[in-house]
Amino acid sequence: METFGILGIIPPILTIALAFITKDVIVSLFLGILSGTLIVAGGNPGVALMHLTDAVASSLADGWNIRIFLFCALLGGLVGMMQKTGAAGSFGKWASAKLKTNTGSQLMTFFFGMIIFIDDYFNSLTVGTVMRPISDKTKTSRAKLAYILDSTAAPVCIIAPISSWVVTVMSIVKDSEGFTKLGITPFEFFITSIPYNLYALTALLLVVAVAITKRDFGPMKASEELAKQGKLFNAEKYGQATSGKDEDIESKARPVDMLFPILVLIVSALIFFPLTTWISAVDGENITSLPQAMRSIKLADAFKDTDASVALFYAIIITITVTYIYYLVRRLMDIKTAGETLQSGIKQMVPALIILAMAWTIGGIIKSSPADGGLGLGKFLSTVVVNGRFPFAFIPVIVFILSALIAFATGTSWGTFGIMIPLVMPIAVELAETHGLDLAHISNAAYISIAAVIGGAVFGDHASPISDTTILSSTGAGCPHLEHVATQMPYAVFTAVCAASGFFVGGLTMNITAAWITNLILFVLGLIFLPKYLSTQAH
Repeated sequence: METFGILGIIPPILTIALAFITKDVIVSLFLGILSGTLIVAGGNPGVALMHLTDAVASSLADGWNIRIFLFCALLGGLVGMMQKTGAAGSFGKWASAKLKTNTGSQLMTFFFGMIIFIDDYFNSLTVGTVMRPISDKTKTSRAKLAYILDSTAAPVCIIAPISSWVVTVMSIVKDSEGFTKLGITPFEFFITSIPYNLYALTALLLVVAVAITKRDFGPMKASEELAKQGKLFNAEKYGQATSGKDEDIESKARPVDMLFPILVLIVSALIFFPLTTWISAVDGENITSLPQAMRSIKLADAFKDTDASVALFYAIIITITVTYIYYLVRRLMDIKTAGETLQSGIKQMVPALIILAMAWTIGGIIKSSPADGGLGLGKFLSTVVVNGRFPFAFIPVIVFILSALIAFATGTSWGTFGIMIPLVMPIAVELAETHGLDLAHISNAAYISIAAVIGGAVFGDHASPISDTTILSSTGAGCPHLEHVATQMPYAVFTAVCAASGFFVGGLTMNITAAWITNLILFVLGLIFLPKYLSTQAH
């Protein structure tokens, strides 16, 4: 048995439903995981509970996950240092003096999100910490801040050449059947396919458009109206925020004390992305030294083949150490209080870390095959579409929708990439060849099909309540998680409808210009009519 069939849809649906009913994401995730292990265990509760504990332990035993887990914890410690020393508050005061309007603070958040492109976790938490006090003072709702953080996390990372997302996608593309027929490198494939990534680019466009025009709609409009009245988030309706309050601390910190750690982290990450690849290549036989590894592996290949979790973990360790010393020298803290500042930051991250671990667990159970103790949902959904033998014209929009469903249900776009790209690449190439198309059209078929997978996966990840980036955007913004999910959903769905329509026309015409024209027509019409007909009253 390869899958549990339609039963695999029960855990994600149950988790999402309970999250909105109970307003407790952790309990909802636990019960969702338990429902999955009960199915795998054939209804035996004792076996299901044992399987559940093993699944949680396995998710944290994974090398990638535990490094990201520790990276997030230590990033919380770094945030704690910036808060307790008054560095974050100092930067906020400086920036708020320059930014007098909520439009200005939203555009500044967007700008910071665009330049911090290495990793979505880093993006959401760091930009959120910097911009939260500024957004508060300009009466921008925490929900709007969380939305901008989320919309400049995955959508930016998936179009940035050195992000952890892109190197992951390119590594999957490179090994997919049919890719070699295109006659290009994975990096060339990525660069050429950027214009085809309708969802990510349209999501970024929507952030700017809404910030400038103020044409909010749905629950976001209600949250923005409450923010104008001084109520930055709706605890009565959505529960408490997922991070602590900002502290207004009197200190001699300057704005540079906030920027310095961020700069160190960015530079460290940029250094360690290729460096970890070169270090791992030193095997003592074929490559005996680091200089030899650097000569043997080109910089672009070193970026492409890196383990982002290792590079980011090294970068945060270096940054914590350098910042620790820097703040001591600046006398913003002393040895006695330094440990306390780190601990306070890490403590703020504990709820998010618990949710991360449980989100990884439920994602693993949903994605894994029955032989590995999972439900095989991704395989089941993929098989339904692949066996349908649809003509190529419909492939892009179908794989967009399917990728979105898988990513939404599992809360992970990376897992969706791993499932869908190896399936879609050979389908796109082989169908194009079957129709007697030349290499240029075969390449177009591959670009638009893989872009549809990526776009659908990013949308599903963007909209899913159990997505780690969704969770961390709530945390970075200090917004109740369910308020972030509820207010962002209409924006994400609207963007997805525009992108899906573009992929449909692009599949029919094999023309990216036609796809963009369709996408933008719907985009403009939506901005005109949705604020009029889709609104929620503030409570």
